[in-house]
Amino acid sequence: MRDWVRSMFRPVDCASLVVFRVAFGLLMMVAVARYFVHDWIAALFVAPHIFFPYPGFEWIAPLPAAAMYAWFAGLGLLAACVTIGLWYRASIALFCLGFTYVHLIDRTNYLNHYYLVSLLAGLMVFLPLHRAGSVDAWRRPACRAATVSAWVVWLLRFQLGVVYVFGAVAKLNPDWLLRAQPLRIWLGANVDLPMLGVWFEQPWTAYACGYAGLLFDATIVPLLLWRRTRTAAYIAVVVFHLLTVLLFPIGMFPWLMIALTPIFFAPDWPRRGFGRRIACAPSPSPPALSFAARQRLVAALLGVYAVTQIALPLRHLVYPGDLYWSESGVRFSWQIMVAEKYGRANFRATDPASGESWTINPGDYLTALQVRMMATQPDMIRSFAEYIAADFRARGHAGVEVRSDVFASLNGRPHQRLVDPRVDLAHLGDATASTAWILPLERRPEGRRVVGTAVVNGTVHSAGVAASANLERRL
Repeated sequence: MRDWVRSMFRPVDCASLVVFRVAFGLLMMVAVARYFVHDWIAALFVAPHIFFPYPGFEWIAPLPAAAMYAWFAGLGLLAACVTIGLWYRASIALFCLGFTYVHLIDRTNYLNHYYLVSLLAGLMVFLPLHRAGSVDAWRRPACRAATVSAWVVWLLRFQLGVVYVFGAVAKLNPDWLLRAQPLRIWLGANVDLPMLGVWFEQPWTAYACGYAGLLFDATIVPLLLWRRTRTAAYIAVVVFHLLTVLLFPIGMFPWLMIALTPIFFAPDWPRRGFGRRIACAPSPSPPALSFAARQRLVAALLGVYAVTQIALPLRHLVYPGDLYWSESGVRFSWQIMVAEKYGRANFRATDPASGESWTINPGDYLTALQVRMMATQPDMIRSFAEYIAADFRARGHAGVEVRSDVFASLNGRPHQRLVDPRVDLAHLGDATASTAWILPLERRPEGRRVVGTAVVNGTVHSAGVAASANLERRL
């Protein structure tokens, strides 16, 4: 163990970390710009009347409209400072806090790559990625260094490796392996693509792509770590993620992985490729470090972080039921593009004292995106029922019970009830209590569906006497 700790503190070239910092900063500037270009700030943080905060973070709320726009402008400015290494520590710390705050406001907006950004930004607060190729190093000579401890590079490799490895673990499920779902649905929506579309009509194509994706995720980390296969592996990374961009519009995630995966190359690769324009000239290697208490503390903290990142994606194993049906443990687990759900939710509020009953139209409370996301996620269905009860209580109807009749389809199966329509969802008690109100998934054969148009869409319509929320959603 002592030898291992010493090896983690051996000096390595910091050039690759300079490239990592610049790539991360530039991508974050683009990510923030997209919020302005597509007006997502208004759609996600101004237009909604209610939000779905994460458990334990109910105190987090969006700022007024003008302040939210200013907040995102500030995030863009902080990302620029990170890119050039200006006031690096303060800039990355504030960016991490600001970005994480934005995405804790509403579970509706959860995306795996937002979670990854928060993790990487949080790590970067403690990593010396500004010691070279930065304004800080130019302004303060005492800050300059040509080497860092090896654990800094390995920590970033580990974090990206976790995404790939658990991406493979997520694909080890019967739908992916035996039914080629949801790839059969998604590829069927791309049959109009030039050259590639004709192949997507073949039944075997989805199976081939599914197993190829599993093989890629399962092997790419060791191939990137082995020097002899590293270049070929990175080419595979670029090709794989570009195909993802072409077929499945999932935002910034493919670009993040393309831009940041070069951290797996030798730490001095930018210097060999670009010379001193990337980093300052190497300094003499310092003498071997002693096995100090500080090193043991850092090693222990790294171990705790690694165990946490490995355990968190596996927590769903202790929850009952199908992972993608109940969605208990889906978030923060790198369940990337492995399921598609379609849902229709009906809500009714009843006052047991007076016998009055009201049909609830989710669209009267929620935006179209919130309706779309809520209708397939049991925890959000429950949160919406609690909000309805609170709204009626504020209007003088204490003790109102709220029930929901939800039909959902997972990976092309026929619709079936997702939650027990007899249960009062507004008064279930402790959020960590039994989830018996979530009905089990019946693994019946998949039903017929039309897949020739856009895969992700949502509408709100009337169904009988109750309002319904329809959605088609990718995980």
